[in-house]
Amino acid sequence: MTTDEYRSTAEAGPVVETGYGPVRGVDDGTVKVWKGIRYAAAPSGELRWRAPRPPQRWSEVADATRVGPVCPQATDARIPIDLGAPQAEDSLRLNVWASSDTAAGDGKPVMVWVHGGAYVLGSANQPLYHGRALAADGDVVVVTINYRLGPFGFLDLSSFGDSRFESNCGLRDVVFALHWVRDNVAAFGGDPHRVTLFGESAGGGIVTTLMTSPAAEGLFARAIAQSSPVTSVYDAGRGRRVAERFLGHLGLQAGEVGRLLDLPLDAVLAASKRLFDEVPVRTPGTLAFAPIVDGDLVPEHPIDVARDGRAHPVPLIIGTNRDEAALFRWMRSPLMPITPQAIKAMFAEIESEQPGLQIPSDAQIGSAYPRARGKARGLGVARDIGFRMPSLWFADGHSAVAPVYVYRFDWSTPMLRLLRLGAAHATELPYVWGNLVAGSKDPTFKLGGLKTGREVSRRMRRRWLDFAVDGDPSTVDPVWRPYRRGDHSTLVIDKEDRLVTDLDEHLRSAWGDQVLNFR
Repeated sequence: MTTDEYRSTAEAGPVVETGYGPVRGVDDGTVKVWKGIRYAAAPSGELRWRAPRPPQRWSEVADATRVGPVCPQATDARIPIDLGAPQAEDSLRLNVWASSDTAAGDGKPVMVWVHGGAYVLGSANQPLYHGRALAADGDVVVVTINYRLGPFGFLDLSSFGDSRFESNCGLRDVVFALHWVRDNVAAFGGDPHRVTLFGESAGGGIVTTLMTSPAAEGLFARAIAQSSPVTSVYDAGRGRRVAERFLGHLGLQAGEVGRLLDLPLDAVLAASKRLFDEVPVRTPGTLAFAPIVDGDLVPEHPIDVARDGRAHPVPLIIGTNRDEAALFRWMRSPLMPITPQAIKAMFAEIESEQPGLQIPSDAQIGSAYPRARGKARGLGVARDIGFRMPSLWFADGHSAVAPVYVYRFDWSTPMLRLLRLGAAHATELPYVWGNLVAGSKDPTFKLGGLKTGREVSRRMRRRWLDFAVDGDPSTVDPVWRPYRRGDHSTLVIDKEDRLVTDLDEHLRSAWGDQVLNFR
C-alpha cells in the first residue's frame, strides 16, 4: 500500500465514539483495527508511580491507525523481541480488533490480552499479538493492552510514607483498562458482559492475581492463564527490601524517594536492570518485580484465596508448557533456579520464611524425575515449582467454584527440538494468535513442521475462541472435560491432542498438596 493509499484508507476509516473522544481506525475489508487508543493519562511526572488517572477528553477525531508508545524498559540482547513501537512514558494505550462486518451493539464476545515478559518487558504492540487471525476467524472483539512494567509497574515504593507512590501500579493499569473495556467496547461491537481476560507468563500471573482481587470483580466473565507464575506474589516486607535495594543502586536513602519523580528514565532503567539481574541470584526463585500483597488491590496471596475457593467464580483455562525451563537454560538466565545449588538455596529460603512448612525430601523430589540427574532434574524442578504445580494448586481450589480446564502444551517443531528447547516457555503463543512465522529470519519452521503447526494453531484458536463465546472449549475432538479432583482431566496439546486422566499424578505425589512459595 502506498503512502497516498494508506492516507486515503485512514481518512475513510471507521470512527467510534469512546467515553473520552472519537477515534478513527482502519478497515482492510477483513478486519477493522483501532490502535494506540489512550485509556489513561500519561503516567509521568507526579503520576509516574500513581494509580492511573483518566485522560483529558478530546473532541477532534483522534488518529488510531498507528500503535502508541510502549512502556520504557531495559532491553536484553538475550531476548531480541520486536516491541512494535518506540518507548515513552505515555504508554497507557490499547488496540482493538474486530471483523469488518462488526457493528456497534452486535454484542460479540471480547478477549482482552495481557502480555508477558517477567513483569519487566514486552508490549501489546508486538507483531506476535496482532489480533487479525483471532478477530477474523473467531468473530470476537480482541483488545490488547499496555501497562506499566518493571520499576514503574511492580516496584513497591508505597511503604516509604510518600503519598505520591502507590502499590501495584501495573495491576492497577490493567484494572483501569478493564473499566475502559466495560464502558466502551459495546461501541466497537463487543459485549461488556462476555469479556475473557487472557494472558501468558507475567500476563498469566496478572490474570490469576486479578481473579482474587475485589477491585476486578465483575470486570471479566472468563479467564485464561497460560504459564502463570501463580505463586510469584510477595508480601509487603519483601517488596520493601527490594525497593530499598533499588534506591541503593541510585545512591538514595528511603527519605529521598521523592527524587525518583525527577530522575531521567535512563537512570531508573539502569538501576532496574541491575536489580532484575541481582535478585534471582541472591535469592533463587524470586523476581525483582512482581505483584505485592498490599492489603488493598491484592488483599491476600492469590494462591491462598484460590485454594480456599474464594476466587471470582469465573470459568478458567489454565496450563503450562512441557519444557518451560528450557528457555531460561538456553538464555543462560538466572531467572529460574536450575542448578542443584540454586534449588537447594531456594528451598532453604522458603523453609526459613515458613518454619512449619514440610519441604519435600530429595527422595520425594527424585521420584518425580526418576531418569533425570543434575541440571536435567533441575529443569524439571524449576518448571514444576515455578509453573506447573502452582497452576495445579490453583486449579484444584478453583474447580470447587467454577469449571476449570487444564492443559499441557507439548508440541514443538523439529528445529526447536534440535535446539533442545522443545515446548519451552512462550512457544505456544504463535499458535494461540495464529501468527506462526515471525518474518523471514524466524528459524522455528526451517526444518519443517509448518503444516502440522497450522493444524495445532487451528485447534487451539478454536478452543480459546469457543471458551470466549460461552465458557465451553470442548467443541473440538477430543472433548475437553473439566478438571476435577476425582480424575484431574488434562488436555495434552500436541501433533494430535489427547485427553489424559491425572496426567500429573507422579508430580502431585512427589510435591504434595501444600503450597511451596515465597512470602
